[in-house]
Amino acid sequence: MSAPAHVLSLLILLPVAGAVLVALSRREAERTQKLLGLGVTSLVFLASLALLHDFQPVQGMQFVEERAWLPAYGISYKLGVDGLSLWLILLTTLLTPLSLLGSWSSIRQRVREFNVFMLLLEAGMLGVFCALDLFLFYIFWEAMLIPMYFLIGIWGHERRIYAALKFFLYTMGGSALMLVGFLILYHQSGLGTFDLLRLARSPVDPALQTWLFLAFALAFAIKVPMWPFHTWLPDAHVEAPTAGSVILAGVLLKMGGYGFLRLAIPLFPEAAQRFAPWIGTLAVIGIVYGALVSLVQPDLKKLVAYSSVSHLGFVMLGIASFTTTAVVGAVYQMLNHGISTGALFFLVGMLYDRRHTRAISEYGGLKATMPWYAAIFLLICLSSIAVPGFNGFVGEFLILMGSWPFSRSLTVVASLGVILASAYILWMVQRVLYGEATNPRNQALPDLSAREAAILVPLVALALFMGVASPYFTKSIEPSVALLVSEVRSQRRPGPSPMPPHSVAPASTSSTASPAPGPQAAAPRPRERASASAPKGGGV
Repeated sequence: MSAPAHVLSLLILLPVAGAVLVALSRREAERTQKLLGLGVTSLVFLASLALLHDFQPVQGMQFVEERAWLPAYGISYKLGVDGLSLWLILLTTLLTPLSLLGSWSSIRQRVREFNVFMLLLEAGMLGVFCALDLFLFYIFWEAMLIPMYFLIGIWGHERRIYAALKFFLYTMGGSALMLVGFLILYHQSGLGTFDLLRLARSPVDPALQTWLFLAFALAFAIKVPMWPFHTWLPDAHVEAPTAGSVILAGVLLKMGGYGFLRLAIPLFPEAAQRFAPWIGTLAVIGIVYGALVSLVQPDLKKLVAYSSVSHLGFVMLGIASFTTTAVVGAVYQMLNHGISTGALFFLVGMLYDRRHTRAISEYGGLKATMPWYAAIFLLICLSSIAVPGFNGFVGEFLILMGSWPFSRSLTVVASLGVILASAYILWMVQRVLYGEATNPRNQALPDLSAREAAILVPLVALALFMGVASPYFTKSIEPSVALLVSEVRSQRRPGPSPMPPHSVAPASTSSTASPAPGPQAAAPRPRERASASAPKGGGV
């Protein structure tokens, strides 16, 4: 299955077209609206598989589309994909139809509007991962913010308005700083363009780099979220409907890490390396803090929400390490988190639909009454705590191994997060699944339906497949990471670095992939790529 021409535009515009069709339907035609939403998002997923089929594990952008948009201001409609964004696009196109399927019976009011916002949200998320023009990137970045605000504010729980406003204000504040940085960079470069690849090759004054990097880093740190910018996340997760929580954890949080890799680090490489020890320190604080807070949570959904702060701390530690191994692990861990935490939110939502409570103390003994649910719950939890054979182990192992040359002390402290994760996850499993079903309301709970199994089984299969066949994924991630790391290191100049005393200077690039010097140019179109060869080895 070959990718059609303009496949990236097709991926973005299909959900928009679907949203228009749903919006034009009669309000009472709820089943038609659900079928349209599920059908369009499933079609987008199939189109993204065609993208995977034609993708080559080489350095540089592929499937590039470029059209002048506002030429007087150097703004263009430019899209492209490389190893950093490929799997995040596929993760988005997978989780969106699953989220709609998971909401089939739980969303009973304003079904038309719900499906419209979910489709528009998917278009915005895909646009962020494809955009290669800063102005276009900002448009998509803001476009995904609005649907999520309404999803939380309309279909959320008791404190939904508070959570939606907090989410909007935090992310909007970071976005405003990023926009100011875009404008300063546009005028300072003298190139008269918002083209990301051209701006990345244009040197920026080191003093200005510091301030611009801080503006970009703050916007992306809020989105990750890194400690101490994480306080909006638990409220948003707890109050959002199940579909909103799945998309928020599975995709939206990844845009913070992706923003660092795609924008902040390539545009300001010297500043990124100067501040890497501080980013690593905050990441490790987040790992331990998120795990400790998860350990004392009485609410299932809030426990999973705080676990995201801990797991994404590993992602930021890998990014800050600036070794190929660690950064590959960070990208892989973003995918892992989307699969395992997305599945956990589905599982929590299924329990809530049955009992209308998230209190851990209300459960117990579900293994006897819901055996299939218990089996999948346990497998996903094993994935979340990085048991060997599951996807989480590969990502965390690569991050810890690649971070060791960067800072041994940070790596050791981060390893405590693995132990703490086992503690809070397994304790949750014990209280929810095992023991006697003393609460009479739990004794007659129905097991998984066919619809619920259709949501969870693919996620469990992916968690296992990614755990035993990681080279299938890393071989396409590694060339782009190696290019990024080599280009950032080539920009480093001698000078003072604001390193905390426990950090060591970043080590050389991992030997798992050979970095290729030179600017990142657009890769040839699919028909011209036949002669391109992938780097030898490549797998992790």
